[in-house]
Amino acid sequence: MKKTLKRHAGIAAAALMLTFPPRLEAVAEPASARLTLEETIRLVRENNPALKAASEEVNAADARIRQQKSAYYPQITASAGYTWIDPVSEMGFGGSEPIQFMPNDNYEAKVTARATLLDFGKRGIEVDMARTGKNAAGHTFEIIRRDLSYRTVELFYGILFLRESIRVEEKEIAALQKAFDYTTKRYQAGTATKFDVLSTDVRIQAARSKKLGLEHQLRRHELTLHRLTGLAANTPLDLKGSFSVHPENPDETTLVAAAVRQRPEVLLAGENEQSARLRRSRSMKEGLPVVRASASWGVSNGYQPDIDEIRENVAAGIHMELPLFTGFRTSAERQEAAALLRAAAQRRLDTEEQIATEVAETLHALDTAREKILTTESQVRQAKLAAEHARARYENGIATTLDLLDTEAALAQAELARLQAAYDYVLNNYTLKRATGEIFW
Repeated sequence: MKKTLKRHAGIAAAALMLTFPPRLEAVAEPASARLTLEETIRLVRENNPALKAASEEVNAADARIRQQKSAYYPQITASAGYTWIDPVSEMGFGGSEPIQFMPNDNYEAKVTARATLLDFGKRGIEVDMARTGKNAAGHTFEIIRRDLSYRTVELFYGILFLRESIRVEEKEIAALQKAFDYTTKRYQAGTATKFDVLSTDVRIQAARSKKLGLEHQLRRHELTLHRLTGLAANTPLDLKGSFSVHPENPDETTLVAAAVRQRPEVLLAGENEQSARLRRSRSMKEGLPVVRASASWGVSNGYQPDIDEIRENVAAGIHMELPLFTGFRTSAERQEAAALLRAAAQRRLDTEEQIATEVAETLHALDTAREKILTTESQVRQAKLAAEHARARYENGIATTLDLLDTEAALAQAELARLQAAYDYVLNNYTLKRATGEIFW
């Protein structure tokens, strides 16, 4: 009787648990990030560590300018010391107690100021070289920012493209599944073969496999975009964008001229050439004299008549240094500077030629994508019509299973080709902006 009561009590408790389940703590889902392309690029520029590092390098280059300007000011140092000397100079006269000319304990403290009076413009060249270094750091910063923006564009539209591709595959899978269900019914009715069923199932599995590959690529793109923007990896991305295209006919000559004028690579090459020119100018002044002055005030002992008394002392002087022979180092530096200047000039010319080629290639890719858009539009219309006819014929027993599967696959391929052409056109538009040095946002 007790066992029966316990069993009934357990059943009642279980029923109560099912009727009133225990309360579970709600897990808050992360809010999705609704982002346009402009907002995504802004997040990348605010949070990306590579861009922050480049910005700090610009600050460091600015500090180097101030370092070089410090040569125009006197350098003031303070020093203090103690020296014990034994023996010391002394002299005795006729058996009298020797006279000591310097103490054993020597104390000294002084403040010294040193300044360069004349160096024939070397300090000015060093400051100018530091300025070109800052300009180069600024152009490098712009290159990194532009490349990050372009990478963001690639990821942004890449995610949209992959999501659309997945939807196309899901549409194909749904159509194939419908065909599979219909073929199965026909097989059960004896009007279709086992081969027809297996063929349809194989096409479904192939489409699902392709969808899995696209989903993997999509996840990789999303993780990379999360890293660039600084968003948490589990934050859903709600991207607002489209592949709407507005064909234009830009002029190649105008674009090349704009690219040579605006591209940070050209500006950076120009700064490197200017730096090499300044370095050669500095090397030409290496054989000239440098005039420096110094003045000091301090206290020390060692003065007669009381060598132990601490007294004030002042010293001042002018010093000129003229290199007479440096082991052919000066001539070698001049040869090196001249060679570096020629190399910098050639690199600048090469950069300009590469940019012109890049603009021409991008324009050709843009024209190709524009033509593909027109071609794929007609292909999609034809494929849709063919698929509709094939479905109707198949349901009426006129077309074979293979005909239906081929038309469904052709429709999916045509839609993917149209999507790819639109994606290429949009991306090539941004590639052209990158090639001409146009700032995205």
